[in-house]
Amino acid sequence: MRIDIVTCLPGLLEGFFSESIVKRAMDGGKVEVNLINLRDYGLGKSKQIDDYAFGGGAGMVMMMEPLVNCIEEQRAKRIYDEIIYMSPDGELLDQKACNQMSLAQNLLIICGHYKGIDERVREAYVTKEISIGDYVLSGGEIPAAVLTDAIIRLVPGAMNDETSALSDSFQDDLLAPPVYTRPADFNGQKVPEVLLSGNFKKIEEWRHEKALERTKERRPDLWKKTL
Repeated sequence: MRIDIVTCLPGLLEGFFSESIVKRAMDGGKVEVNLINLRDYGLGKSKQIDDYAFGGGAGMVMMMEPLVNCIEEQRAKRIYDEIIYMSPDGELLDQKACNQMSLAQNLLIICGHYKGIDERVREAYVTKEISIGDYVLSGGEIPAAVLTDAIIRLVPGAMNDETSALSDSFQDDLLAPPVYTRPADFNGQKVPEVLLSGNFKKIEEWRHEKALERTKERRPDLWKKTL
């Protein structure tokens, strides 16, 4: 899998992609993440990428020409399964969407800034718009990092234990059950006996029951999907 990220602030993402599961997946050849500096496509000596909005109003808009030149150059090299724009008015990111995108070969992610990108770019090039929540951030880099991490950890071989991702919260519309580790008794706080029993059938039943309980209590919106 290859993920190209178009950003005017690549430094915000460089540190993120140099650590943890993402870094291991990249080092192991499971995924390639490429940061594309939009400033390289900026106009004039100042490498301009934004301008005032037609019709007036506060805030700047990311210009069409630098984005189009960037996207066209990338599309000349490879076919993208999706060209994604991180936007607060996109579809809300969930686990099912991550599962689907983890099967892609090539993804292009656009990080917006200011008041957003010229609408004509969205109409002509963007195939999917994604939001990570009902709030506004200073730019699309953090959402792009969230999306990339959520996708990469699902790529076969990215995690040491590939079954781990399959038991995460939201994979079956349920929150994950409680987890415990050693010691089994810490100042009188004990691990549930069933987890120490070695009876894997009963353990799985217990985990499923606790996942249902936790989802019903903490995320009734998800609970309704299980009914």
